[in-house]
Amino acid sequence: ELFHSLLWRDPPRRLEWAEAEAACANADELERERSKAGAHTLQFLLFLYVQQVNKVSLRRSLIGEEWPSPRARSPSLTGKSVSENKNWNDQDHCAFVQSHLSDMLELLLEPEQLTASSHPTHSSLVSYEAVCALSFFIEGTVNKSRMVHPLHELALWQPCHGQNGYSKVSRAFSFHKLESWLRSCLTANPFGMTACLKSGKKLAWAQQVEGTTRRAKIACNAHVVPEVSPMVMMSQVYKQTLAKSSDTLVGAHVRIHCCNESFIYLLSPLRSVTIEKCRNSTFVLGPVQASVHVHSCDNIKVIVVCHRLSLSSTTGCTFYILTPSQPLILSGNQAVSFAPFHTHYPMLEDHMAQVGLATLPNYWDSPMLVCKESGDTSVFRLLPPSDFYTFVIPFEMEGDTTETPGGLPPVYEKALSQREQKVQIWQKTVKEAGLTKDQRKQFQILVENKFYEWLVQTGNRQQLDSLVPPAVGSKQAAG
Repeated sequence: ELFHSLLWRDPPRRLEWAEAEAACANADELERERSKAGAHTLQFLLFLYVQQVNKVSLRRSLIGEEWPSPRARSPSLTGKSVSENKNWNDQDHCAFVQSHLSDMLELLLEPEQLTASSHPTHSSLVSYEAVCALSFFIEGTVNKSRMVHPLHELALWQPCHGQNGYSKVSRAFSFHKLESWLRSCLTANPFGMTACLKSGKKLAWAQQVEGTTRRAKIACNAHVVPEVSPMVMMSQVYKQTLAKSSDTLVGAHVRIHCCNESFIYLLSPLRSVTIEKCRNSTFVLGPVQASVHVHSCDNIKVIVVCHRLSLSSTTGCTFYILTPSQPLILSGNQAVSFAPFHTHYPMLEDHMAQVGLATLPNYWDSPMLVCKESGDTSVFRLLPPSDFYTFVIPFEMEGDTTETPGGLPPVYEKALSQREQKVQIWQKTVKEAGLTKDQRKQFQILVENKFYEWLVQTGNRQQLDSLVPPAVGSKQAAG
């Protein structure tokens, strides 16, 4: 499932799969339907192999050479090292491929191209199909142009044949020449996180907060990226409401880091989202085509329609989700709550169609424990209906969506209905109480005071205050 989520599939095709899965009557039918999808064998082998990028060697760690170490930490928007996550370090990606390139090429060889000890010979040939599989994670340009091509297209370029050993007769490449050519050309991703930090355009989406030295830092590399997914990075948004729906976000990889006591709305179709080291905040995201990963966060709410959700090292977080795959609970989580997706904005259904996400199947309530605590189901709970409230997105925009896609599970719908009945009974009681004009005025003051106290105690006062538009003179970057 994870491999499939990384592939570029036409949204209509994804919706067809979702419809076929939703029509399955039982687990056997579902398994048969899923088995039709299959996977490109060589690509899938490489996908499994590159999982080693985060493997820790206990022997090397004892002598102080193994990650995590200061030299391997990825920089934040301030340029300081903040994370020990190799997934964000473009230099580590390049170093891993360089050091394991020979093994990966051997993995892709046909059996007859290997010796009895499973090593290549001087005359071993790498098939064109194998180089196509390498295009899964290697692409490049010709003469540093802005046009990005998959590896197999570059390898077939006539001037490169002498270097990579391509033979038109065999439609294959010399193993040793291909390896040498790749090593000489490989470089770190010029459109990755490091490059985004170094040359990305700084965006003034958030306001400077008075009385604090923190300043939100937001960068995007969309202005330098050709036809590949742009990256948007947000760091240190503090005590603010930040809302955006723009072309800059469409299809973007978004990284949100070290945000605190904030409300962040990114209402565009996104490619992937990572939320790290955030606290006491609410994130409302547009539909996410691939995955949402939440790491090392405390007391946050995430409201999203996504293909995949995974979480690690979180505490006290709540996820309101609509997803066609089981949420993955990795290691180190505590007090996780799951609830059904419970909001909408006018363009939501259009955005879901753009990324190929449907309302069914929906596995929000079937998380999978993938960790050493896998027998301990107390790590998570389904949010009790008594604690469930709908969420209103407080912005106007064009669009046709007027209700939560797919509706709510009956037990949650019932809880909302009962609460609505209580409100109506309360209003009727007040209306029939026969209060005088002075009594009504005094009663209104009491209710408003209680409501104000509740706003302050729950932190909702800050959210309401931050929805007030900034002064006309304040600068906001376009995008």
